[in-house]
Amino acid sequence: MTRSSTSPGTGPDPARGNTLAFTVPSGRRRVAPARLGPEGRRDPLLPQQIRNGILDDEGLPFVQVRLSAADAANPASRALLDTEAGTALRLHRALADTEYASLFPTILGYELDTAEPFLLYAAPRGVPTARTHVMSATDQRVLARELLLALCLLDGQGLVLRGVSPATVLWDGASVQLWGLESAAPAGRPRTPWGRAPYSSPEQRRGHGLVEARDSVWSAAQVLYQLVTGRPGPDDRAPGDLAEHRVLAETLRGAFAPLAADRPAPARLLDLLAPGAAGRVAVPAPVEGPNPQREAFEHALRLKREAPPADPGPAAERGAGEVLCPYCLETIRLDLGALFVTDSRMQYQAFDPAEITNPLRRQDVMRGAVQKCAGDPDFPDHFIPVPYLTYGRPLTVAMVGQSSAGKSHLLTQMIAEITDGGLEPYGLTAQSVNPEQHARFVRERVQPLRNGQVLGHTGSVAGRGYARFAESLLLTDARGRVRPVAFFDLGGEDLVRTDSTLRFLLGVDALVFVVDPALALPLPHLDHARERWGLEVNRDGDLAFGTVLDRLPKNGPYLDVAAAMVLGKADLLRFEAPVDRWLAEPRRAALDPERMREESRDVYGLLRQHAGQAWLRPFDTVRRCTLHVASATGGQEEHGRYPTGSKPRRVLEPLVSLLAMHGLIDVPGGVEALTVGAEPAWESVPPTDAHGPAETVGGGAE
Repeated sequence: MTRSSTSPGTGPDPARGNTLAFTVPSGRRRVAPARLGPEGRRDPLLPQQIRNGILDDEGLPFVQVRLSAADAANPASRALLDTEAGTALRLHRALADTEYASLFPTILGYELDTAEPFLLYAAPRGVPTARTHVMSATDQRVLARELLLALCLLDGQGLVLRGVSPATVLWDGASVQLWGLESAAPAGRPRTPWGRAPYSSPEQRRGHGLVEARDSVWSAAQVLYQLVTGRPGPDDRAPGDLAEHRVLAETLRGAFAPLAADRPAPARLLDLLAPGAAGRVAVPAPVEGPNPQREAFEHALRLKREAPPADPGPAAERGAGEVLCPYCLETIRLDLGALFVTDSRMQYQAFDPAEITNPLRRQDVMRGAVQKCAGDPDFPDHFIPVPYLTYGRPLTVAMVGQSSAGKSHLLTQMIAEITDGGLEPYGLTAQSVNPEQHARFVRERVQPLRNGQVLGHTGSVAGRGYARFAESLLLTDARGRVRPVAFFDLGGEDLVRTDSTLRFLLGVDALVFVVDPALALPLPHLDHARERWGLEVNRDGDLAFGTVLDRLPKNGPYLDVAAAMVLGKADLLRFEAPVDRWLAEPRRAALDPERMREESRDVYGLLRQHAGQAWLRPFDTVRRCTLHVASATGGQEEHGRYPTGSKPRRVLEPLVSLLAMHGLIDVPGGVEALTVGAEPAWESVPPTDAHGPAETVGGGAE
């Protein structure tokens, strides 16, 4: 946030002091006095505003790239700034200690979860080539070589800059600095329309196909042609006068091919300009070989594979036709003598289905009927929708975690995405069990959260102290089978060890353990969040996890309930590996067990390295357990609201895993392929200590 004596959205008086509070690339917070100059835009088509400044505590010149409050209200504008920040931080971490760091802007800090988000860069080196009029042939070769070298380095990070143009290629008389990081896109993702002719490639402007490094080859060739000739080239083919410019003709002819497949890759083009240069690029690669976190994960899976099957023991199942009442948590069954329907005044009236002789009408009325529950005579009167009782045993999903973990936000967004058709790619359709109840849930939970309102913490219900029924849905699979799914939110610190708790947990089919990263991970990037929320790192794990795991029936070496662990509030770590990778992962059209195990391995490694084994107790205790990253809101609140509403990311993946474990979603290779997999080709080495050495979490790093 920029603190200034001027009003937001107006350019500050350069003569007056400002204070900038921001996060530096190491994750630490910094507050520094600054002087800021007048503001302008680098590109009239982009929302970012640019102004120069000086950090007064050290006299360091910088450039601030920011969004006004009006522009920041547009999610697309925020996404651009997030992309720019993530790209700048990734390049900083990969290149900071190399000779190549100067090829890109140097990020000094960022403040993104605020009404007027911004980035800070060290002052740029050079001026845009759009303003360069005279350059020797030798300088042209140097510029071309360094520009292609920058593209090779980006390619090595799996990134493509879609916005390379004379405005983003800076030249200081000796070397290049490449800006425009907001245009970065991961290679292999679907193209979206971007850029202007002639600098964006034809397929890039149309948004066809998949992003690849040869998109930026076209752009670089156009920049170099403009530099040599003083005019732009054609927007869909090679310039007709290339033969008149020997260097261009010898090296760039293929770069102007209308199709990316016909263009050379950046490394090939660099070698044409400077033979052997691509092979001499020496960027430190991630360390290969034994990784204690990966080995520990595979060792844990092997133990699960080798464990004997659970002994069924005393039957904990409810009797035939019995379901768990979502309010009093007693078991009930359909009783045709206890049915009610609502009249025109929305009052309950007794209903006898035998009085309706038409079977179609009777079925329609039964769909809207409710049954008065007599499971607990001391509990206030409550009514259960008949469809909840007539489609077999409901699948009961319970959210578990501290009240600070964001369970309510995650569950709300999960149900919202289901009702928006989020499960349809997996062959499932959803409808509400009780339309009136669902409408109230949408009105009181979904709409306020989507509009940016922070929801309250989980509360107890009617003095029961721990289990809040949230919603129930009917899921129908591709074969027409219908299954009710009921969602509960367990109240974190309010969990108590009572007989009613035990009774409820005996009926739970699936658990979602939500990890609060601020409590679990002692990373400097989270210190600011901990300070805001009054939290401290807890090395002993989530007490709510232990309370639940201790009360579940265990008839073998592992619990047999289906479980998913979720690193919630993952937006707090959205620029950190491996979280950045998974938050950017697009939703797939079908469940991919290998990718889900890979995500589990990455999250396991992150938690084991930084949080310790106590936070992994659900994974170590439950045989069928996957791990995920998710963000219910996409960012952090400011002054009690999310500045541009909430933008959920990957909130359905944990539920998809649980539904697959219960057979509602088909899993290629079977459920075992999803949760424990096959023995890897290389032999796992058992871990030698609880936490492992502090090395980079491997397995998922790009």
